[in-house]
Amino acid sequence: MGEAPALFVDDVRKSFSNGFDLKDNDLETSVVVGHKIYVIGGTDGPVLSGIRIFNKLTGEWVIPTVLGTKPESLKGHSCVLLNKDRILIIKKNSKSNECVWFLEMDTQFIQDQKKKFETEVVAWSKGVIGNTVERPIVISGPSGVGKGTLINMLMKEFPTMFGFSVSHTTRAPREKEQNGVHYHFTKHSVMEEDIRSGKFLEFAAVHGNLYGTSVEAVDVVSDAGMRCILDIDVQGARSVRASSLEAIFVFVCPPSFEELEKRLRARGTETEEQIQKRLRNAKAELEQGKSSGLFDHILVNDDIDACYKQLKNILGVSESMNAASITTSKVFDLPLDLSLSKINEKILINRGPAEQKVVLDLSSMKGGAPGRTRGLYMYAFGQ
Repeated sequence: MGEAPALFVDDVRKSFSNGFDLKDNDLETSVVVGHKIYVIGGTDGPVLSGIRIFNKLTGEWVIPTVLGTKPESLKGHSCVLLNKDRILIIKKNSKSNECVWFLEMDTQFIQDQKKKFETEVVAWSKGVIGNTVERPIVISGPSGVGKGTLINMLMKEFPTMFGFSVSHTTRAPREKEQNGVHYHFTKHSVMEEDIRSGKFLEFAAVHGNLYGTSVEAVDVVSDAGMRCILDIDVQGARSVRASSLEAIFVFVCPPSFEELEKRLRARGTETEEQIQKRLRNAKAELEQGKSSGLFDHILVNDDIDACYKQLKNILGVSESMNAASITTSKVFDLPLDLSLSKINEKILINRGPAEQKVVLDLSSMKGGAPGRTRGLYMYAFGQ
C-alpha cells in the first residue's frame, strides 16, 4: 500500500459512480469492480507494474503481485470489464492481431495464486485471434517402451502439424547446445520464482538442477499453428493434469515387463547398474500409469506399426492431413481514436464515423492466465 498523487485521488473519488473507463487518457484507465478500482497504465514513480488498486472501503492503495507477461506498452488503450473476473484491454494504434489483452482479477487461477501469495494478485494473458489448434498431447511411458519412436514417426509424417515445446533448465549449456533451441537456459533463482508464480506446467529437480515445461513454451508452439507434444514422465504428466492446460494424455506400455527388459538390454548402450535403475523406475511408472486414472488412453506397444496406427486414431490425424489447422482473421489497423461497447459476448470497437466498425467475438473464448486466451474472433462490418 502507498500514497497516490493527490490530483489522481481526487479524480478517482469523483468517478466512483461512472462505471468502467472512469479515467481514460493515453496513460491510464480505471475500472470499478465492487469496492475496488483497478487502475491500468502509468509507470511514473514507484509503480512500475502498471497496475494499482484503490480500495474504496479503506481509502488505501494496494500494489498487487502481477503475474504473466504484460503488454510492452500500456500507453494508449481502452478497457471493458468482463464478468467481474477479468478486464479486456484493447491497445490503440496497433494491429488487430496484437491488440487484445486480458487482466485477470478473480478467475480460478487468480484465486489459487492469492492463497499462495497471501496478497492481492492480478495476471496478464495475451488474447489470440483465430481458430485454436487441437489440444496438446502428453505422451508418457517407461524408458525403452518405444514412445520416442512413435513420436518420431508422428513428426516425420506430419512435420507441419506437430511441434515440441522447448524445456527450461538451470544447468549450464553443453558444447554446441543453443539457448532457445535445445533448452531455455536460466538461473536457478529465476526459475524458482517463475515456478512459484505459476508459469510452469511441470518441473523436477535432477542432480541439483531444475528442469521443466513452461506455459509459455507450449503457447509458442500453438502460436505457430502446431499441436504441441510433451514427452514427460508420469510425475510430470500428473502436474500437467492438475494445471490449466487442456491436453490429451497417452500412456505407452510394453506387452510385458520381460519384453521391456529385453528391449533395454538390446540397446547395448548402458551398464548393468543403469539397466537395473531403469527397470526399477519402469516398474513404478507402469504401476502408476495403468492404475492412477491419469491417462485418457493406454497403448500397448507390441507391434510398433499397429501402435502408431492407434495413436493416429486417438489424435484424429490421417495421411491426407499435412498442414496445421490454425486459421487467422483479417488484420485491421486500430487508431488512437477508438471507443468500446459491450453487447453480450461481443465487443464493438468503434474506429470513428469514417471507418468500418470492428467486432471482437468472445463467445468461444477459452484458456487464460498463466497462458494465452484463445478462441477469439475479430471482423469488420459497415462503413
